[in-house]
Amino acid sequence: MKENKSGASGNIGADSVARSAPDGYTLMLTAAPFAIAPAVFKSLSFDPVKDFTPVAQIASVPLLVVTRAESPLRSIADLAAAAKKDGNAISYATFGNGAPPHLVGERMKSLGGFHMTHVPYKGGQAALPDILSGQIGVAIMDVVSMTPLIKAGRLRALAITGPKRSPAFPEVPTLAQASIPFDTVGWYAVFGPAGLDPAIATRLNAALHKVMARPDMRSLLIDGGSMPVDPQTPAQWAAAFKDNVQVWGQVARESGASVD
Repeated sequence: MKENKSGASGNIGADSVARSAPDGYTLMLTAAPFAIAPAVFKSLSFDPVKDFTPVAQIASVPLLVVTRAESPLRSIADLAAAAKKDGNAISYATFGNGAPPHLVGERMKSLGGFHMTHVPYKGGQAALPDILSGQIGVAIMDVVSMTPLIKAGRLRALAITGPKRSPAFPEVPTLAQASIPFDTVGWYAVFGPAGLDPAIATRLNAALHKVMARPDMRSLLIDGGSMPVDPQTPAQWAAAFKDNVQVWGQVARESGASVD
């Protein structure tokens, strides 16, 4: 049975799972903001590392840095040059404070040595009028919401996050290829409560990866803006997740990002 528990950036659902019996019957499907939560929320009722058992990462979720098609910016190098020339010239839109796009923008500023002004919106769709009109210089958004406008020639993608290019946009360089050495990417993953029997976690992991390896599921992921991932054991994903919490946490603390 699936039960959606939204609210507080997924923290309500996470709290419910953390308090559940570790019997393999209560699991959580969540995304990268789960790893960011300790650094951007003033108080949490759970610890993402200590109170959960990582079961499997099922997809990676890259973000796109985009600008309107009429913009003179054609690359991250152009963006950096414009921002360095005038510190107030460039603003960037995201779908909220403390979310992965916000932290990516702050990391770009830090690593690239330039300034941009963050403008948070309540969702990617809310930002589109200002992006398309040129009121906002660039946006850092999910692939799903930006793809139709890129395909229609109304937006231009400058870069994509993650360690490799997306098969949906093979011509778009990664941030690292654009001289911003940051390849951390969003994800979807399954977790159970702390104390979950390793044998149960291993069986669940194998079942999830078997489903995600199906051609129809791989196509569904790519068409939806996500990317398939190589299978990892629960222990491997646990180590990667712990590193993810540390990396995102460092970026959040350095930028001062927070969620009210």
